[in-house]
Amino acid sequence: MTNPLDIEFLNMNGEATTLRHLGDDTTSSWVVVNVASACGFTRQYAGLQTLSTQDGVTVVGFPCNQYGAQEPGTHEEICSFTESKFNVNFPLMAKIDVKGDEAAPLFQTLSTSSDASGYTGDVRWNFAKFVIDAAGNVARFTSRDEPEDLV
Repeated sequence: MTNPLDIEFLNMNGEATTLRHLGDDTTSSWVVVNVASACGFTRQYAGLQTLSTQDGVTVVGFPCNQYGAQEPGTHEEICSFTESKFNVNFPLMAKIDVKGDEAAPLFQTLSTSSDASGYTGDVRWNFAKFVIDAAGNVARFTSRDEPEDLV
C-alpha cells in the first residue's frame, strides 16, 4: 500500500503537494480532516486549531461540499470564515470530493482504514478525522470524535 503521506493532492493555489511536504522535520503525526463551514461540527475548527499548535502535529483541512452542500464557498471565503471565526492558520487545501467515484486518491486510501467501531469505507460525514504517523499507519476517527482526543 502507498504511504498516505506521499499521495499528491492540490493545495489552495492548484499546485501538487503531499502531507509529508506540508509537515516539517518535527512532525510525527498528521491529522487529515474533511471540513465544512456550515456544519454542526464546524465548531471543531477551534479544537483543530489548538491541536495544530502542538509539537509534532500537522493538521491539514480538506474542504468538501458533498454532505448537505455545507461547504459552498470559494477557497477565499472558506479561509476568511475560518480565520475570522476560529483563528485557523493550519493549511486548507483545494476543495475536493472525499467519497464516491470522484474521491481524491488520498481519501480513497484513507477510507480503507477502520474506525474504533470497525467501520471501513467511504467517509460518512464532515469532520471525519484521520491521524497518520510517519510510517503511514492510519487511525480513523468519526465526526463525533473531538480533536482534543486524537493525539
